[in-house]
Amino acid sequence: MIRKHTPKDLEAILNIWHQASTLAHPFLDDAFVEQVKTAMRDMYIPDSETWVYEEYGTILGFISMMDNEIGGLFVLPNHHSKGIGSQLVNFIKPSYKSLEVEVFDKNTIGRAFYKKYGFKHMHSYFHKESSQDVLRLKFDNLN
Repeated sequence: MIRKHTPKDLEAILNIWHQASTLAHPFLDDAFVEQVKTAMRDMYIPDSETWVYEEYGTILGFISMMDNEIGGLFVLPNHHSKGIGSQLVNFIKPSYKSLEVEVFDKNTIGRAFYKKYGFKHMHSYFHKESSQDVLRLKFDNLN
């Protein structure tokens, strides 16, 4: 089931983010990861439209939207490749003419997901705070 998150879901969302981010972003230094975790708790989740994917009372993944941008899409690593990420994108897709997302160039997991889904490369830039190259991708919703 996909539902809008509630404040009581925050710890589960942060846990999913931490587990999935650790797998997808081993190249990020610990200080930057802690900075992002604080921002997730205090700013990103409260200021976004966040939806969770839940089975049998357990949250397995989430998607956070800021306008038409996917600010975060994370699934527990032991539930990857089961269609949860696609279901979350499919759930929000009808509300937007296009979707955009930023993904670290070294994030092979995220890049493969977005490529398979049909996102196209728009441009790249160097993210000073993380010392990483970032790709901006776009999906045009023509349906």
